[in-house]
Amino acid sequence: MTKFILSELRRRHVLERRPLDSATEAALLADPRPGAKAILNAIARRHFDSRSEGQRIRKLLRFETSLWKTGVQFVAGVDEAGMSPLAGPVSAAAVIFAPGTRIADVDDSKKLDAATRDRLAIEIKATAIAWSVGFAEVEEIDRINIYWAGLLAMRRAVEGLATQPQHVLIDARRIKDLAIPQQPIVKGDAKSLTIAAASILAKTARDALMRKLDGDHPGYGFSKHKGYPVREHLAALTKLGASPVHRRSFAPVRAVLGLPPLPPWSESARERSL
Repeated sequence: MTKFILSELRRRHVLERRPLDSATEAALLADPRPGAKAILNAIARRHFDSRSEGQRIRKLLRFETSLWKTGVQFVAGVDEAGMSPLAGPVSAAAVIFAPGTRIADVDDSKKLDAATRDRLAIEIKATAIAWSVGFAEVEEIDRINIYWAGLLAMRRAVEGLATQPQHVLIDARRIKDLAIPQQPIVKGDAKSLTIAAASILAKTARDALMRKLDGDHPGYGFSKHKGYPVREHLAALTKLGASPVHRRSFAPVRAVLGLPPLPPWSESARERSL
């Protein structure tokens, strides 16, 4: 093999990830040069990573697979994003995949960087039987509190699905009065593929909205921190005061506005507010 051929093999089988035929593999094994060994090592690492990812995805599908085997075809995963920020709505998403669907790299949105989330959101939407995003607005958060607003956004996401789910998998919570069997899973965004996919759609949808709100309410840095209570945001809040999209039921915002702390919320208070 010439040096040119080694570089060509690297381009084909490492960079372009083309399959390695047995004759070329044998020639690389017989070649004493470090470059040949590097190509084989890179291919071996890729195969290992592929097997590991396949095992991870199979594990992520254990709840869905169990339901699919019983004949439940339309399993929706549901998750929310934006419970902790001081500004902006809370979002939720619902996703239904066809039985057997696998999408590599899907994981809890908090474990992924922004570029990976954006890439996966496109693939999830293209692959899903149905998907939907719902929001609960700032006024609703302040009226019924953030916990119930998160559940409201989840309900809206489920109700927005073009295909009616037969079963719902939810990250750690239960949607009240939902006339569909549902299964809360603690840390579900790390244990269920559909919940993880929903977490990605909820996060990317909310991030996009916060970038828009940054243009509407400049100076707070919404595009950068998405409304979370980071030091930069708290400093801007102190300097500029609260914007119309800040949550008046959150303590740092109330403090800036000179409002007293709110008493603990109760179920009866929530019911009266709805």
